[in-house]
Amino acid sequence: MHVQEWLETVPAVSIYALVGLVIGLESLGIPLPGEIILVSSALLASQHGDINPVILGACATASAIIGDSIGYAIGRKGGRPLLAWLGAKFPKHFGEGHIATAERSFEKWGMWAVFFGRFIALLRIFAGPLAGVLRMPYWKFLIANVLGGIVWAGGTTAVIYYVGVVAESWLKRFSWLGLVLAVVIGVASMLIMKRKAQKMTTAPEAKAATPEPVPATD
Repeated sequence: MHVQEWLETVPAVSIYALVGLVIGLESLGIPLPGEIILVSSALLASQHGDINPVILGACATASAIIGDSIGYAIGRKGGRPLLAWLGAKFPKHFGEGHIATAERSFEKWGMWAVFFGRFIALLRIFAGPLAGVLRMPYWKFLIANVLGGIVWAGGTTAVIYYVGVVAESWLKRFSWLGLVLAVVIGVASMLIMKRKAQKMTTAPEAKAATPEPVPATD
């Protein structure tokens, strides 16, 4: 049974709770398919009047903001040992290469890394805990966190919902399209992050292996 088909059997209140729980835990730092659940629920709301898209978007936004804030607090308290522990538990998501790439993004972009991290599957998991580990000032983190949560969660809900309303008859036959797009976007972003991580880890080695020029002597 697909996610979309399963959600159709769940009461509206349970869908709100499920979306809030999954997105909150993902934002906290646990690898979960928050975007897939959100896209599926918003698409379902466009087809069934008992699911209120405003409540759905509000639950997703609030959970994203709260989850990231909790992740920030945990990261600030746990420090780098927390990243090492996460790397041992979730090596595919919190490997040294991924952490190095995310850390460089934070050092380079600061608040923008938190904001735009919402739209990248891997950074969405990292944002809260890593911001805490790097001790980003909380007021900066909070501003980026709130704006990113509103734009990502609220924007995704609104776009998918209105697209579903406009093209309801078409989407009923191809309701898996939203899921496929979400999966493709998630996989593509992870591949990009892996490629960047590989480049960043191999660059220092290549630089070290290059012999320095010997000054000419008379």
